[in-house]
Amino acid sequence: MSNLGILYGLGVGPGDPELITVKAFRVIQESPVIAYPKKLKGSKSYAHRIVDVYINPEEKDMLGLVFPMTKDEAVLEREWTKSVELVYGKLKEGKDVAFVTEGDPLLYSTFIHMMKLMQDMHPEVEIQTVPGISSFNGSASRLGIALADGDDRVAIVPAYDNYDAMREAIESHDAVVFIKVAKVIDLMLEVLRDLDLLDKASVVTKVTSDEEIIWDVRELDGVDLEYLTLMVVRK
Repeated sequence: MSNLGILYGLGVGPGDPELITVKAFRVIQESPVIAYPKKLKGSKSYAHRIVDVYINPEEKDMLGLVFPMTKDEAVLEREWTKSVELVYGKLKEGKDVAFVTEGDPLLYSTFIHMMKLMQDMHPEVEIQTVPGISSFNGSASRLGIALADGDDRVAIVPAYDNYDAMREAIESHDAVVFIKVAKVIDLMLEVLRDLDLLDKASVVTKVTSDEEIIWDVRELDGVDLEYLTLMVVRK
C-alpha cells in the first residue's frame, strides 16, 4: 500500500494568513490536493480563505467537503462517510491530501472526526498533522493578555447553557477562554456581572483576521454574534 498518498491535517491558524507555520506552507505547496470544509451556499470556508493567498486553484485539485450542521445522526453519517471516501479516492491515486482547518487540527477541529473515520475505514492510510496557532493564542496576542504566568491555571471551555458550570469554570481558574460563546452570550454576561468580573472579560470575533472585531463587553446584551467568537476572562 506504499503507493497511497498521505493525509495531512493542516492547522492554518486563527485568521491572519501570516500566522501559518513554515511547515504548513510547505505542505500546501507540495500537496496536489487541498481539502477544505465547504459551505452549502458556495461561499469559501474560513480555513479556505486563510490559505487563499498561498494557493493557485488552477494548479491544485480543490476538494470541497460538506459537513452539515445538524444533529440528525443518519445525515451526519452519510455525509461524513461520503467525505472520507472522496478523500480516500484521491489518496488511492497516490496523491497527498492537505486538509486545511483553522486553528490547530487536534483542538476542537473538524479534522479530528475525519482522522478517526479514516482510521476506522481505511487503517492503511498514513495520517500526519501539522500543529497550528489556535484562536486563544491569537486572542491573547491581540488583546495583550498574558493567559498564564507561574502556577496560573488556564481552561479552554466550550460555552454552553449552564450557569453553574460556566460560573464554576471562572471561579476555579485564573484564566478561561470560552469558545463558541455566541449562542450563550447573555448567560455569560449574567455570570460575569454576578461575579463582578465584567471588566476582566474580553470578547473578540474572527481574531487576527481582516474581519476581526474586538467588542465592548458592556454593550453585548442581546447582540447576535458570529459563530467564530470567543471570550477571555482573566482574573
